Amino acid sequence: MKQFYLTREHEIFRTSLRKFLQKEAVPYYEEWEANRIVPREFWLKLGNEGFLCPYIDEEYGGLNTDFGYSVIIIEELEKVGSSLVGVSLHNDIVVPYIDAYGNDQQKREWLPKCISGEYITAIAMTEPGAGSDLANIKTTAIKQGDHYIVNGEKTFITNGIHSDLVIIAVKTDTSIQPAYKGISLLVVEKDTIGFSRGKKLNKVGLHSQDTAELIFQDAKVPVKNLLGEEGKGFYYLMDKLQQERLVVALEALVSSEEMVKVTTEYVKNRKAFGKSIGQFQNTQFKLVELATEIEIGRTFIERLIMEHMEGKDIVKQVSMAKWWITDLGKKVASECLQLHGGYGYMEEYEIARRFRDIQVMSIYAGTNEIMKTIIAKNMGLN
Repeated sequence: MKQFYLTREHEIFRTSLRKFLQKEAVPYYEEWEANRIVPREFWLKLGNEGFLCPYIDEEYGGLNTDFGYSVIIIEELEKVGSSLVGVSLHNDIVVPYIDAYGNDQQKREWLPKCISGEYITAIAMTEPGAGSDLANIKTTAIKQGDHYIVNGEKTFITNGIHSDLVIIAVKTDTSIQPAYKGISLLVVEKDTIGFSRGKKLNKVGLHSQDTAELIFQDAKVPVKNLLGEEGKGFYYLMDKLQQERLVVALEALVSSEEMVKVTTEYVKNRKAFGKSIGQFQNTQFKLVELATEIEIGRTFIERLIMEHMEGKDIVKQVSMAKWWITDLGKKVASECLQLHGGYGYMEEYEIARRFRDIQVMSIYAGTNEIMKTIIAKNMGLN
């Protein structure tokens, strides 16, 4: 369907990005999956071509573009494979915190390298004992002179191995009530004393996306690396979650579109009982039903993107999109794998990878159960 917020310039950008990915990503993607990592060289190539954080102001090295360019990058990366999610996280989830809450000195120091690909970013909220319950995090940051002494552990961190800058949620005040008022955000640099990376986590899917544990043992983080104000971290996180969840919903939708596309091609060519299995009514009905639901999801997403670009508060609607479309993605994956028959269970078929990768989208960026509690609250049901 037509994306009304996109202009001719946007489409030229999409064509350029698509050609780049066909050359620099598609031929190597299965190798990256096997190696369980996307090489840093790919990030540098993205940066060199202007595909990292293009919305940043020209003053800091960006192109000062609108969110439509981010939508294009998210869509084209997802068409290649879901393991490129770390790029979208860097572009549209982590770096926006620095852009929105960083002071001029922080922006001048970090943003140019985030744009060039020299710096890869991550955000660390989840802990072994605190996921959705963000107010219950245990990582502390105690101010001592011109440093914070940070202790704690984070887990399931996207870009955890490659990251040069990590925004971490910490407790700078452990006594204040309610507890969320004691949360602050610190930017931890890769060579920080006391900061180390645990193991790269072995996941069911997203194999080439580097997910890791991060460990802080009396880590010395300069006070100048405080992002925004002390005690405002929870509010900053809540403010940015609308875009994060919109990004995840869009990724799940594009993955669903790709799964129906590859399955449609497969059933046209696969023969059984003297004709293509795409000629069987059951196959047709299954794909028609999935295509219809995906089209509904696309219509909803397009409306939300436009409203988000207009600066509207659409937390309830984005939460709806996040849970419904990621659940739809899992349904699409299951049905499409079934239509592939035994071949769908083979690693060399794209549907097998998509089936693995889509599962986590209903978990990260806030579980779908949490999405429903947010919707209920916005409906006045609490």
